[in-house]
Amino acid sequence: MVAMSSLYVPPPKCLEKRFVAPQRHMFGPGPSNVPPRILAAGAEPVIGHMHPEMFEIMSDIRSGIQYAFQTRNKVTLAVSGTGHAAMECAIFNAVEPGEDVLMAVNGIWGERAAEIAERIGARVNTIRTPAGSCFTNEDINQALARHKPCVVLFTHGESSTGVLHPLDGIGDICHRHNCLFVVDCVASMGGAPLYMDTQGIDILYTGSQKVLNAPPGTAPISFSERAWQKVFNRKTKPVSFFLDMSWLANYWGCDGKLARIYHHTGPVTNFYSLRESLAVLAEQGLENSWCRHQEVAEYFHEGLENMGLRLFVKDKNVRLPTVTTIVAPPGYDWKEITSYIMKNHKLEISGGLGPSVGQVLRVGLMGCNSSKASVDMVLEALKDALKHCHKSRV
Repeated sequence: MVAMSSLYVPPPKCLEKRFVAPQRHMFGPGPSNVPPRILAAGAEPVIGHMHPEMFEIMSDIRSGIQYAFQTRNKVTLAVSGTGHAAMECAIFNAVEPGEDVLMAVNGIWGERAAEIAERIGARVNTIRTPAGSCFTNEDINQALARHKPCVVLFTHGESSTGVLHPLDGIGDICHRHNCLFVVDCVASMGGAPLYMDTQGIDILYTGSQKVLNAPPGTAPISFSERAWQKVFNRKTKPVSFFLDMSWLANYWGCDGKLARIYHHTGPVTNFYSLRESLAVLAEQGLENSWCRHQEVAEYFHEGLENMGLRLFVKDKNVRLPTVTTIVAPPGYDWKEITSYIMKNHKLEISGGLGPSVGQVLRVGLMGCNSSKASVDMVLEALKDALKHCHKSRV
């Protein structure tokens, strides 16, 4: 006779059926599709997060990030988390309570950074520009002179609005004002020219799930010597133990110490995938990747304009090659368009985010998805949706 169970929550019926992920074309602003080679790397056997072989993989990842970022910074690693974790890592370590910071807001990511800094007690100042536009270097110089921040944060690829913000000269301006230059390149890294060292960037971070085509869950980040000195000489501990760079630098072998101390269990299989994605980028060549994304974006933009659709970012020179923002077609419900395309074409595109909500459709063509064949697929899906979705006469 079976004894009566003491459990009052039974096994979930939903878990009796094996899950199979649907096949979709991931052409939104992220995550992007993961190619078979990178998926296979992530399916390799798990090893210990403190094993010598794991440290070798982490060393390879560091070298790959240095190449992708074009930096020789020794404090270069991947945070265990998404791009948001890297944003918090940058702010939590570089900023102390009561310090002045300046956030350049031209979309949702500047807003997010401002909120994060406010939550840790920083005095947050902002400069703002309308969605779809950029700041001038003189705007930045004047704001730094007025606010005297210790850190300024810019978004290089603003995926909510489709803007690629120029970076040349900003680092020099920041350093003249004794200010660290922090850059979010989550949506742009690998898809647009970026030179961390020569552009004077002090902290640069990205995510694994965009151009790198790895699963979400790892976030490359790098600190210049100037930034590292500020972190190293803090008066207070960072608010997060998990994102404390003094611990992470040791775990990743960046601090020059022979012994590595346990900090957290790194996402082992995600590190496999990240290493493989960086290997793919290195094999393709960074400059080749930049050129391909630009060529595909221009081909896409021409196709959209030939359909009579308008691009949200008017200045061609500051359009983000990885994520295109299309003015929502007048008379249509953008939600109906994206739902129709998903249902009938198994293809994801998305609506706006933050300041662009209700105004745009967003299409991301990143990494392996950046091809003319992908563009043709999206254009055909859009034509079909505009033919079959309801258009208001008002």
